[in-house]
Amino acid sequence: MNIFEEEQYRQAELNTRRQFLRKCISGMGGIALGSLMGSALTSCGSDSSSSGLVRSSDNPMGALPSHFLPKAKRVIYLHMAGAPSQLELFDYKPELQKLDGLDCPPSLLEGKRFAFIKGTPKMLGPQFNFAQHGQSGAWMSDRLPHLSSCVDDMTFLKAMHTNEFNHAPAQLLLQTGSARLGKPSMGSWVTYGLGSENQNLPGFMVLVSGGKTPSAGKSIWGSGFLPTVYQGVQCRSKGDPVLYLSDPKGMSKALREQSIQAINKLNQKQFEEIGDPEIMTRISQYEMAFKMQTSVPETMDIKDEPEYIHKMYGTQPGQSSFANNCLLARRLAEKGVRFIQLYHWGWDAHGAAKSEAINHGFKERCHEVDQPIAALLKDLKQRGLLDDTLVVWGGEFGRTPMRENRGGKEMKFVGRDHHLEAFTTWMAGGGIKPGMTYGETDEIGYYGIKDRVHVHDLQATILHQLGLNHEKLTYHFQGRDFRLTDVHGEVVKKIIA
Repeated sequence: MNIFEEEQYRQAELNTRRQFLRKCISGMGGIALGSLMGSALTSCGSDSSSSGLVRSSDNPMGALPSHFLPKAKRVIYLHMAGAPSQLELFDYKPELQKLDGLDCPPSLLEGKRFAFIKGTPKMLGPQFNFAQHGQSGAWMSDRLPHLSSCVDDMTFLKAMHTNEFNHAPAQLLLQTGSARLGKPSMGSWVTYGLGSENQNLPGFMVLVSGGKTPSAGKSIWGSGFLPTVYQGVQCRSKGDPVLYLSDPKGMSKALREQSIQAINKLNQKQFEEIGDPEIMTRISQYEMAFKMQTSVPETMDIKDEPEYIHKMYGTQPGQSSFANNCLLARRLAEKGVRFIQLYHWGWDAHGAAKSEAINHGFKERCHEVDQPIAALLKDLKQRGLLDDTLVVWGGEFGRTPMRENRGGKEMKFVGRDHHLEAFTTWMAGGGIKPGMTYGETDEIGYYGIKDRVHVHDLQATILHQLGLNHEKLTYHFQGRDFRLTDVHGEVVKKIIA
């Protein structure tokens, strides 16, 4: 439906007999349902009284005060889709090296479920060399030479764990708090809770690289049952920054503005008659889309960055790459975007093919992200932005200390299977203690044995740094209050500065 058809549709919608009858029926139905559900209906679709939010209905993206004084104003979340191996990057296990090539003991297999391992796999030692770096002495593999210079600004969570060992549900659990579809993403919860400080850009923006979207699809930046104004807006570093944002062929900017104004007048009239908050979302989105025609191309054009910045990140203007997305993340942070989500696909190193092998595809992924992530941290720091920007890096689960043997046979390439019991996530800036390692896994990196952190704990901690109480940030839907962490989650207080 183009913008003219939209205008005609909204006009007809207000005037047809069918709509008149529908409004009468829905109004009577609403009265009846309201009597049955009481206050539940009145809070559904608006700010839940239990959340403590007071929001103007005509400005759903307006900035709101946090529950308490925040340490961070914004989040840059770097999700490595496919789950990189912690044993090849951060969790150094020399004892595992001694077991390399030996049969896996039955005690590690009994009662366990794996995605692909069958029979008795071989143990697999770390595939790369490790060394300690910085004053903190953090261990890091030689696959990340640039990032190793930043360890004193990073805090490692070595004993992360999750409930899901397949990509899509694990990504959903990490990003929405539930392994099932339909729940709002973390970025949606944050913009719902805090609004946006920039009225010309969305509060939640998403950048994807690596050639594919994550296994869970675009639902992991969806708004679920929250109003759609809080869903993530995907941008691109190549071509039109946002799809369908440009003026249609033959339409001037002035005519498009007049058309949007006409549609929004009809939407406003409909809202006054029905009171559905989703209509205000629609109005807000039309207005935002028009503002974005100017603000997004300006923000997404990295050609005006000085040459030393391009060298620092390894960026190439006009190309689609993780490096370009990291530089864009810094620019969006400068513009006040609240939640900036990057996904880089291709980390699923099973060893079933060269592109999935630890010694091939995995090495290439490391090379793609190492320099840009280090540049992002250093660039944020030199601009004074790292203090109030929380940077989070991680995948949806970890990898096994055993070599994958798909179908019970040793494969040509080296890889590891999915593993939910132990993986590494790191955080930097935004009020997190720098140069710290929290949590510990056993001698082979199979289980967390000290200070384990569940993905719900990570979510609670991220919200906490933004000044949001994860137990109070709720939305009333279908008769109950929902929250990002459901009924779980503990803030990891020991890593907070």
